[in-house]
Amino acid sequence: MPTKDYEKSEAYSDDVKQLHSMGYAQELSRRMGAFQNFAISFSIICVLAGGITAFPLSLSAAGGASVGFGWPLACLFALLVAAAMGQIASSYPTAGGIYHWSSLLGGRGYGWVAAWFNLLGLLFVVSSVNFGVFLLFRDLLLGEVMGLDTKAMGWVTQGAFDSGWWIQTLFIAGLTATQATLNHVGIRATTILTDFSGYLIFVVAVLLTLGLLAYAPSLDFGRLFTFSNFSGEAGGSVWPTAMQSTMAVFMLGLLQGVYTVTGFDASAHTAEETRNAAREAPRGMIHAVFWSFLFGYVMLCAFILAMPSVEEGAKQGWNAFPWLMNESPMPKVFKDILIIGIVVANYICALAGLTSTSRMMYAFARDGGLPFSKALAHVSRKYRTPANAIWWAGILSVIATLYGDAFVVLSTGCAVFLYISYIMPIAAGLRAEMNGTWAHKGPFNLGAASKVVAVLAVIGAAILVVVGIQPPNEKVGYLSAGMLVAMGIIWAAFESRRFKGPPMGELATQRRKEIEDAEKAVGG
Repeated sequence: MPTKDYEKSEAYSDDVKQLHSMGYAQELSRRMGAFQNFAISFSIICVLAGGITAFPLSLSAAGGASVGFGWPLACLFALLVAAAMGQIASSYPTAGGIYHWSSLLGGRGYGWVAAWFNLLGLLFVVSSVNFGVFLLFRDLLLGEVMGLDTKAMGWVTQGAFDSGWWIQTLFIAGLTATQATLNHVGIRATTILTDFSGYLIFVVAVLLTLGLLAYAPSLDFGRLFTFSNFSGEAGGSVWPTAMQSTMAVFMLGLLQGVYTVTGFDASAHTAEETRNAAREAPRGMIHAVFWSFLFGYVMLCAFILAMPSVEEGAKQGWNAFPWLMNESPMPKVFKDILIIGIVVANYICALAGLTSTSRMMYAFARDGGLPFSKALAHVSRKYRTPANAIWWAGILSVIATLYGDAFVVLSTGCAVFLYISYIMPIAAGLRAEMNGTWAHKGPFNLGAASKVVAVLAVIGAAILVVVGIQPPNEKVGYLSAGMLVAMGIIWAAFESRRFKGPPMGELATQRRKEIEDAEKAVGG
C-alpha cells in the first residue's frame, strides 16, 4: 500500500493511537513494511560482515569446533534474547525500545543505565563495521581484486598518525558521511538499500558457500567438530596469550557469533517507522536472527571445509579469510564478484547500524536523557528523520575508531554493551511478570513459555557478557565497570532529580497538546 494511502487507513490510525497512548507524537514517517523491518536487522547482523571480519576470533580459538558447535550455541542464546525482547517490543513498539522498555518495567534510573549501554553498543556497531569495511576494501578489493601492494601504498598502519592511520581515518569518515547523508534524506532511501542488502546477503552467502565447497581440496566434516587450541602464536596471536584450557579458548570463540548476531534490536528502534509495529517488530528480530544463524552456519562451515589446512588457516591470524580466498582455486572473476558483494554488504550493514543508533539517540533525547537533548530530538520537517541525531551518531562512531588497534576492542565492546542492555529489559520484564505489574501484553505473546524463555535468555546473555570481558578483553571489562561507576555518580549527583524518564500513566495522557504541536511541526 502506498504511504499516502496507508496514512489514511484504519491500520495507520491504530499505530498512531498506540504511540499517542505512550505519550509520543508520530513525528517519524511510517514507510517500513514487514520485510523492511526484518531487512534492517538482517542487514545489521549481516553474516558477510561479522561472519568474515570476526572469523579469526573463532578460528584462532578452538578451530573447527568454534564453528561446528560454537556458532549454533551463540545463535541459540541470541534467538532466546530476540524472542524475549520481541514480547516486550510487541507491548511497547517505540523507537529507542531498550531504553523505553527498561524504564517502564524497571524504573527511570534503570532505563537510563540501559539506554547508555545500548547507545554505546550501537555506536560501536557502526564503528566496528566501518572499520571492517576499510579492512575488506584494503585487503580484498585493493589487494586481491586489483592486485595492489597496499603496504607499499601506505595503507597499512604502523602506528598512530602515520600515513596508514590517516588513510584509515579519512576513509572511515568518508564512508560514515555517505551513510549519514542517506539516513538524513529519509527512511525510504535507507530501506531501499537495506532491502537490497537482504537479498544481497542471501545471494552472496550462497554463492560463496557453493564456490568454496565446489573447489575444496577435500570435504572432511570431522573438522567441524574437532577441538583445537590455537591461542597464542598457533592462531596468529589473534588471542595473544597461549591458554592451557581448550574449553576456555572455545568460550572465547563464541565472541564471533555474539558480535555477528547482535544489533537485531534495530527492528524495535524503527518501530515508529514500521506499519503494524506491534506484530512486525518482534517478527523482524526473530526472523533476522534465525536466518542469520542458518545462512551463517552453512557459510562458516564452508570456510572450515575449504581450507587446505585448518592449522595453516589459523596461523594466518587476522588474515585468515583473505588467505582462504587466495588459496581457493575458484575462478578469479567469480572471486572478484563475491568480494565486491561482500564489501557492499558490509557498507550497508554499517548504514543500517547508523539508522538504529540515531533512532535510539533521538528517542532518549526527546525524553531529556542526553546533553543537548532538544537539538538531538529535532526531526527534519522535510525528510521526517532525526537529522541531528544521525550526524552526531556518525561523528561519535568515527571518533571511536581513532583508537590504535581498534577492531577487537570495538567488536567485543559492542557485543558486551549490547547484551548488557538486552539483559536489562528482559530481567525487568521477568520480574514485572512474576509480581503481576506487567499487565499489558501485545499481539506477540510467548504465553506459558514467557518466563522460561526470559530466564534462559538472561542466563545465556550473562554468560556471553562474562566471556566478553575475560583476558585478553579485560579492557572492555574495565570500561564496563568504569561506566557503571560514572553512571552511578552522575545519576546520584544530577540525573536522579533532573531526568524524568518516558511519560507514564497520567503524564502520557496529559501530553495531547504537545503531541499535536509536534506533529504539526513536521506536517503530520
